[in-house]
Amino acid sequence: MAFKWRKWNRAIHRDFGYLFLGMTLIYALSGIALNHLDYWDPNYIVQRKEMRVTVPSERPDKKEVKALLKTMGDDIVYKKHYFPSKEVMKVFIKNGTVLVNLKTGNALLERTRRRPLFREVNYLHYNPIKYWTWFSDIFAGALIILGISGILIPRGDKGITRRGAWMTLLGIIIPLIYLFVYFY
Repeated sequence: MAFKWRKWNRAIHRDFGYLFLGMTLIYALSGIALNHLDYWDPNYIVQRKEMRVTVPSERPDKKEVKALLKTMGDDIVYKKHYFPSKEVMKVFIKNGTVLVNLKTGNALLERTRRRPLFREVNYLHYNPIKYWTWFSDIFAGALIILGISGILIPRGDKGITRRGAWMTLLGIIIPLIYLFVYFY
């Protein structure tokens, strides 16, 4: 009885595809997020609001700062404040900060909250613990097997000896061109 490598190839490709679908989605989503760090923070949503406030004194104390924060919103929780310069006061609040220009009364309220889904997949992408790194390495090996087994599945005109060869070659050439342009 001859060894039926095509049958085994399809079975391995199918089962690894099922097993590592979650990991593929995790790395794809976090990869997209990390590709666009110039435009957004994938871990946090930052909301900024500029406003004008009445500064109670030249160097407000804790009680005055808390009263000032009340005018900005009822849900603002004071933590601490300090004066990085003579004209500026920085107030730390729950999930954010407030910068106040003591001379002009201009204030900038910045609030942050965790971005759902992307924060978690980014955490996993950065390999937070040893055991997750092992699982990620197994996933990387599985991607190699998926890639090789995948190109061997189609037969005939769409297989690796015809159309598949051109597509595979193109998939290798594009990153090489980029590396050549970037490094040389």
